[in-house]
Amino acid sequence: MKSWSKPLSGLLKITGVVAFAALALPAFAQDAAAAAGAAAAEAPKYADYAAFQASADYTLFTVNNLWMMVAAALVFFMNLGFACVETGLTRSKNTANILFKNTIVPCIGLLTFAFMGFNLMYPGADYAGKWFGFAGFGLGFSDDVAGLTSVYNAGYTYWTDFLFQGMFAATAATIVSGAVAERIKLGSFMVFTVLFTAISYPITGMWKWGNGWLNNLGTPFYDFAGSTLVHSVGGWGALAGVIILGPRIGKYKDGRVMPILGHSLPLATIGVFVLWLGWFGFNGGSVLSANPGAVSLVLVTTSLAAAAGGIAATLTSWITIKKPDVSMALNGILAGLVAITAGADQMTPGQSIIIGAIGGVLVVFAVFFFDKLKLDDPVGALSVHLVNGIWGTLAVGLFGKLASGAQIVSQLIGIATIGVFTFAFAFVAFSVIKAVMGLRVSAEEEIEGLDIGEHGNEAYPDFQPAHK
Repeated sequence: MKSWSKPLSGLLKITGVVAFAALALPAFAQDAAAAAGAAAAEAPKYADYAAFQASADYTLFTVNNLWMMVAAALVFFMNLGFACVETGLTRSKNTANILFKNTIVPCIGLLTFAFMGFNLMYPGADYAGKWFGFAGFGLGFSDDVAGLTSVYNAGYTYWTDFLFQGMFAATAATIVSGAVAERIKLGSFMVFTVLFTAISYPITGMWKWGNGWLNNLGTPFYDFAGSTLVHSVGGWGALAGVIILGPRIGKYKDGRVMPILGHSLPLATIGVFVLWLGWFGFNGGSVLSANPGAVSLVLVTTSLAAAAGGIAATLTSWITIKKPDVSMALNGILAGLVAITAGADQMTPGQSIIIGAIGGVLVVFAVFFFDKLKLDDPVGALSVHLVNGIWGTLAVGLFGKLASGAQIVSQLIGIATIGVFTFAFAFVAFSVIKAVMGLRVSAEEEIEGLDIGEHGNEAYPDFQPAHK
């Protein structure tokens, strides 16, 4: 198997650890070559596993690899958080449907990423600076396992790299799930998820994390852990779905917004705290090593931004609607998390508080804005992930170590190009699915609840009928 080592700079100047696993495919860093002109760092290679175990590098490799696996597990755990948030903020008659979608999305995401997404996102050194590349189908299932684990460096294994990146791919599709909840056909959503995780997400991910053209601008576009590459991508896909689907029955009447309340704030609250915990892996794992200083800083900036987002959203909702709204506070926490994700490794604690607080204010006004446009988003996914994904990515050019006019321009280029591509892809995909197999359930099924129509059962069968 061929292996590559790629230069790392910006992020690894902070971490001081070469976090690279180049086994069978290029395992580019989450923010590979963040600054131009970085010197290549060749990792030590060993003839066999026994020789590597006997070396001084083995302990460092083991610790880094272990942290990356823990981080992948934390990102995986976020699927439960999304399931709880989406379920809690929607009506009880759609609970089984919401839970099913959040169960099947990581299954689809991991399989499609294994089949082609990973090799599309990380196609190899020959495609550096380009718009598209593909290293072939599959993860080498027919190859000897030892052949993929016989070359070592100071980072982590090929398998750990795939697992961590695959969890991110599934997250992008999960964001779409919440925005189109309570009226989309299950089969149609599953087809969209396959297309989105297999093609759209990996292509735009390659532009940066796969060392594509955005990573090779004069001032490279920067997105540490995915404010744009994961969250805004999911948000753009969600926007396309919301536009084509239209609002839920009864959401807008005579020019007024008719609130459709979720059925379980306890579930939504549990979900937000599960997501906050998972974000320690989402951002902390994106350091791509167990470097104590770098990981500690990232976890601090992540948590401070989340806390500031929650406080800011609470105060903003209290002022605008005269009451402190629970759902706004919860989405404020998520908004702060999304906003800090692009530059969590670049910010001071004070800057992270400012970024998170602005995110918390933005999420409240974004909810009002999308309702004014009659874009029905049951869980606030557009306000949290799209709006604050854009804000957090732009904040990299305004705050932190990379702040400059040139960086702002690069951030805007990345935001715009990824947004245009993703929205266009999702809009076409949803349109074709609508023409071929239909996209929205019937009015009768929507009123009765998708639990009955799509699944033939109810999440709460011993309680009041779901449609009442």
